[in-house]
Amino acid sequence: MTTASEPAQTLQPTIISFVKDLPNMCSLAGLACTILAIYFSITGVYYAAMIGMIWAVAFDWADGLVARRMKGRTGSDRVFGGQLDLVIDIVSYGVTPAVLLLSFGKFDPIFLPVAFVVLAASAIRLSYFSTFGLSDEAKYTGLALDNNNILLVFIFLLEGILPVGIFSIILYVSAITLAALNVSQIKTPKLSGNSRNVYLLAFYTLVITGVYAWKLL
Repeated sequence: MTTASEPAQTLQPTIISFVKDLPNMCSLAGLACTILAIYFSITGVYYAAMIGMIWAVAFDWADGLVARRMKGRTGSDRVFGGQLDLVIDIVSYGVTPAVLLLSFGKFDPIFLPVAFVVLAASAIRLSYFSTFGLSDEAKYTGLALDNNNILLVFIFLLEGILPVGIFSIILYVSAITLAALNVSQIKTPKLSGNSRNVYLLAFYTLVITGVYAWKLL
């Protein structure tokens, strides 16, 4: 039996209750696109994988835009949403590119170090951000991971244009370069925090989707 001097016990919300939060639904939609990207990477349907990768970014940016415009979100909603984003980001921007590189290399063990570097850089980058957040200039330290997918789907347009050997070198060098930038000390703006940039990404996503859908025909 509680007394007046004892604080009322706060009931914790159920785990699944956070799914109905619209920004979290956007995050999960992005995760669904990521699963498709991984599946198509493994099966070698790379053009479809590119579509999944860019839509994962689109939904990632959309959840932030929706969250900023929503009213009535609790502190728990924001904290949970932030943690959900971090977990999904490591899959979308770390695991997915690593699987893509391994698959494109026919799962030859020689490419395991490259895949590890990409995934490790993503994990380190996210751990640093979750610890220190944005810099004093409200900028990211290191290249934000969503840029990896944005650039990789663009670079992959060269596949089929360049000889396989040359394109493979460009792809793997690009992946290593992006990983190095992810953990560098460069300062980059938070592009997803600007509504105009979100609409630009939406246009880019539609164009990329159209190009790769045409290539799939």
